[in-house]
Amino acid sequence: MARFIFITGGVVSSLGKGLMAASLAALLQARGYRVRIRKFDPYLNVDPGTMSPYQHGEVYVTDDGAETDLDLGHYERFTGVAAHQSDNVTSGRIYQQIIQRERRGDYLGATVQVIPHVTDAIKQFAQADTDDLDFVLCEIGGTVGDIESLPFIEAIRQLRNELGRGNSISIHVTLVPFISAAGELKTKPTQHSVRELAALGVQPDVLVCRCEKPLPEGERAKIALFCNVPKEAVIPALDAPSIYEVPLQYHAEGIDREVLKAFGMEPGAAPRLDRWTEIVERLENPEGEVTIGVVGKYVGLPDAYKSLNEALVHGGIANRVKVNIRWIDAELFEREESEIAAKLEPCHAILVPGAFGERGAEGKIASVRFARERGVPYFGICFGMQMACIEGARDLAGIEHASSTEFGPTDEPVVGLITEWMSQSGLEKREAGGDLGGTMRLGAYPAKLAGNSVVASIYDSTEISERHRHRYEVNTAYRERLEEGGLVFSGMSPDGMLPEIVERPDHPWFVGVQFHPELKSKPFDPHPLFASFIEAAVRQSRLV
Repeated sequence: MARFIFITGGVVSSLGKGLMAASLAALLQARGYRVRIRKFDPYLNVDPGTMSPYQHGEVYVTDDGAETDLDLGHYERFTGVAAHQSDNVTSGRIYQQIIQRERRGDYLGATVQVIPHVTDAIKQFAQADTDDLDFVLCEIGGTVGDIESLPFIEAIRQLRNELGRGNSISIHVTLVPFISAAGELKTKPTQHSVRELAALGVQPDVLVCRCEKPLPEGERAKIALFCNVPKEAVIPALDAPSIYEVPLQYHAEGIDREVLKAFGMEPGAAPRLDRWTEIVERLENPEGEVTIGVVGKYVGLPDAYKSLNEALVHGGIANRVKVNIRWIDAELFEREESEIAAKLEPCHAILVPGAFGERGAEGKIASVRFARERGVPYFGICFGMQMACIEGARDLAGIEHASSTEFGPTDEPVVGLITEWMSQSGLEKREAGGDLGGTMRLGAYPAKLAGNSVVASIYDSTEISERHRHRYEVNTAYRERLEEGGLVFSGMSPDGMLPEIVERPDHPWFVGVQFHPELKSKPFDPHPLFASFIEAAVRQSRLV
C-alpha cells in the first residue's frame, strides 16, 4: 500500500512547493523508494491549456497528451518518472466530470454537493493507480485560506482519516519573512498559517520554512512550540544558487529523514546523491560560457519558458559550460529593425521557441534570416520551425507572400491548420472555429528521420518519439520548393504526411522541430538536441 504525503502552502504563493515536492521525491527515490507526484490545482479552468503564459507560466505536456501545470515539469526533471494525465487535476475538471455524471442521471436523483461528491472525486484522483508505489506526493496549489482550495483540504482531511495512522503525513510550506528595519525573522505568519490549516482539520507533521536568512535555533524552537511539531521537523529552506542544489540542501537539513520518521520508518542508509553532486559540480565549475538569444513573445515572464530554460541549462551541463540566456522580445525587431544586429550579434546561438498568434511573428522571421545569413547556430521549436519555413519560402524559394493561415487568409499557406492526423486512439479531426481547449495535436508521437541527416546523427537513431502541442503544420505542398532552397525535411511522421524536422545541412547548425524537445530534457539526461545545440554555440564562441 502506498503512503501519502500531502503538501500545502501558506502565507503567500510562489514559495516553491513544487520544487520542494520534486526534491523530496528525488531524495526518497535516492533511498530506493518508488515515487509519484500529483498536483491538485484549485482554479476552475479544466486545464491550463487555454490560459495565457503570463497568467500561469508554461503549459507542460505529458506523453499521453495532458496539458498540465508547469510543476509537473519539475517532477519529471527531478525524478525521471514520466507524468500522466492522472497526475494533474483542477477544480474545473472535477466539477466538469461531476456535472456530466449528474446530467446523465448517475446520481439517481440525489442532491449533488461538495461533500461528499466533490471530495470523493478528489480522493479517487489521489488514490488512482498507486498500487505499485511506495510514496505518493500530492501537492495542493494555492495557499491555505483560499476559498477555492477548501474542498481539497477537506478531501485530504478525510483521506488521512481513512488511510489510518502511519499511512499519510502532511507537509506545510510557509514563509518566515525578514523585516530589515527590525533586523529579525518573523514567525507569526507561519503560526497563523498553521493555525488556519489545523482549524480545517489538518495538523502538519513537517514544516518547511522559506526564509532569506538562516533560521536561528531560537526561532526554530519557537515555531515548533507554537505549531505543535518537533523542532527537527522545522526545515529551513533558503534560496539556492541553482534549483539543482535544492535536493542537496533539503537533505542537509534532514527533510527526508524527518519524513520517514513521521511515518514511523527507520531512515536506514544514506541516499545515493552522486548524480546530484555531479550536476552541481558541473554548474559551479564550468569550463567556459555561451550566450543564447531566445527571441520570444512571452519574455517578460521566465516561467512561460520554464522547460526551455532548464533544457538549455542541461545542454550546458552536458558540455560543461555556463549558459547565459538573453531574452529578446520579438516585437522589438518589428518596431526597430536596426535592433536586430545589435541584439543578436553578441549571441553565440539563436533560439525561437513555441508560441501562438501573429504578434511578434515578423520579428522571429527576421531572427531566422539573421541566423541563416550570418551562419549562427539556429534552433526553431514548434512555431520557430514554422517561421524558419516561412523565411526560407520568402527569401530562398521565391514565395514572396508566404505566410501562415494562423495569421489570417493567405494565398501562400506555407503553414496551415492541421485538420486530421492519426493518434494512438485513431483518426483525429479538427475544424477552424472549434473549441481551443484540448483540441491540438497533443502528446507523444513517433517520427522517422532520414538516415543521412544531421538530426539522425544527433539522436543516433532514425526513429524517435517526441511530445507535441500545436494545431498548425508546415504544408507539404511546398516541400519541393523549400528543399530547392536548401531547407531539407529530415524528419516526418511515420505515414509521411506531417513534417516533424527541417534542417539546413550547409549551415553550421540549423534545425527546426515541430515538437517540444525541452519537455523531455533532464539534468542527468540532457536532451540530445539541446546538448548538440549548446555544443554548436561553444564552437561559434571560439570563432567570435
